[in-house]
Amino acid sequence: QVQPVESGGGTVQAGGSLRLSCSVVGFSSCNVITWFRQPPGKERESVSSITTSQIKVYSNAVQGRFTISQDSARNTVSLQMDSLEPDDTGTYYCHACTSWGQGTQVTVSS
Repeated sequence: QVQPVESGGGTVQAGGSLRLSCSVVGFSSCNVITWFRQPPGKERESVSSITTSQIKVYSNAVQGRFTISQDSARNTVSLQMDSLEPDDTGTYYCHACTSWGQGTQVTVSS
């Protein structure tokens, strides 16, 4: 069974950057890997996804600021987050096949 493991969260000031990583052993068997986030008190929402054929999709909220990429040799999907805003605060989850990671916290201070 595929089991994503996230890393790279933290606290940063508005305008700063963070890079999240999702390690997924066996992710080549998943057609798409998606980053979700859940802001405090709100529902989980899709942020960005990447397919095995390198098709990338971004939500309107992060388009132009976040970049998703994959390193097949390292079984890793990364999310580079630039120009962070306080509204980007939340727990970020990696979803691969039918499995969820445990989440990593991102806090952006104003």
